[in-house]
Amino acid sequence: MEEMRNADGVKKPLEGIRVLDCGIYHAGPGGPAILGDLGAEVIKIEEPGRGDPIRYQKQIGRISFEIAGGRSIFCEGANRNKKSVTVDLKTREGQDIVYRLAAKSDVFLTNMRPHALEKMKMTYPVLRKINDRLIYAVVSAFGPKGPDKDRGGFDYQGQARSGYMYSMGEAGMPPLVSQFGIIDQATAIMASHQIITALFMRERSGKGQEVHVSILGTAISLLYFNVLITQMGGFEPPRHRRATEQPLRNYYECKDGRWLMMTLTPQDRHWGPLCRALGLPDLEHDPMFDTSEKRLGHAEQLVRIFDDAFATRPREEWLKVFAEYDLIFSAVHTLKDMAEDPQILENGYLVDFEHPTLGKIKIPGYPGHFSESRAGTTSAAPELGQHTEEILSALCGFSKEEIATLRQKKVI
Repeated sequence: MEEMRNADGVKKPLEGIRVLDCGIYHAGPGGPAILGDLGAEVIKIEEPGRGDPIRYQKQIGRISFEIAGGRSIFCEGANRNKKSVTVDLKTREGQDIVYRLAAKSDVFLTNMRPHALEKMKMTYPVLRKINDRLIYAVVSAFGPKGPDKDRGGFDYQGQARSGYMYSMGEAGMPPLVSQFGIIDQATAIMASHQIITALFMRERSGKGQEVHVSILGTAISLLYFNVLITQMGGFEPPRHRRATEQPLRNYYECKDGRWLMMTLTPQDRHWGPLCRALGLPDLEHDPMFDTSEKRLGHAEQLVRIFDDAFATRPREEWLKVFAEYDLIFSAVHTLKDMAEDPQILENGYLVDFEHPTLGKIKIPGYPGHFSESRAGTTSAAPELGQHTEEILSALCGFSKEEIATLRQKKVI
């Protein structure tokens, strides 16, 4: 396979690994996209003439996600770094093509339901006979066991069933939903983690295996401490109520309408510096607030005092003052604000990218750093079937005449 190198010639961590992506939407295909960020060659198997339904996800509700060239933002995120091969898996010839690719691949990922995989003869027992070193990864909605193991689901079902929707907002609010694809993306991260772990095990044992990740299981893991508190403590963590929450662990609106979040230990160590930073030195020894217990007991009054103080200056001034006193704080960003944050830019959490239809844009960068390698997006989502002939010729050994016949029979 072609080497996945950065402009500086440094290799990527998963260079030499080949992944077959037989998934749709994002919770499944998002995992191979991450593996592609890490340098794996990712071949996406799609239905001829139709492809992954996410290609046509160009509007949700009243919000349009269509970009130049008739592309979908969702497809761009889920299918970056990939090569698209169109194969009709309902035909024997199409199945044989995937079998040939599986024999030369390290990973096969799917989020199709069990009955579909059985019908297409793409189950783990089938592919294991072809390649016993294959890592076969399955992403489902609710897990591989239980009464709902065969049911479908999306991001919202993960948010709903895990308790995530009751972990946001304030007491008395209805359950809240987060936009867009937060649990799907977390599931993609979890899938990439499972796959890399299985690849590491294969390096030691020489054996492939099946791994399974679900949207529900990922959402619960994301809420690990909330779930742990409920099970260990015997109570559900209350939703954050700003007006009466611990004042030193709270967020405040500044004079310019922008918000600041601070997280200070409730003990006395931060209390004095905070009072001085806010220009309220007398508050430090006020008998109503001079201990952590009193500050919590009079939280409503103290939050109001802080509200009045923060309203006297714009946020940038407060950020500078808090930095001088070495207090733990940050701006509360909108998503647009990130493009102006030097900390985000200098760490590559948002990077420049040359897109085939949009030109130079910024996209999320790979969130980790390696001292001896690099990671990150190398190519935009492919056009449907863009690499079919290339892959069938180079990896499967088909001649031009054989490829033409397969195309004529609508197998590819």
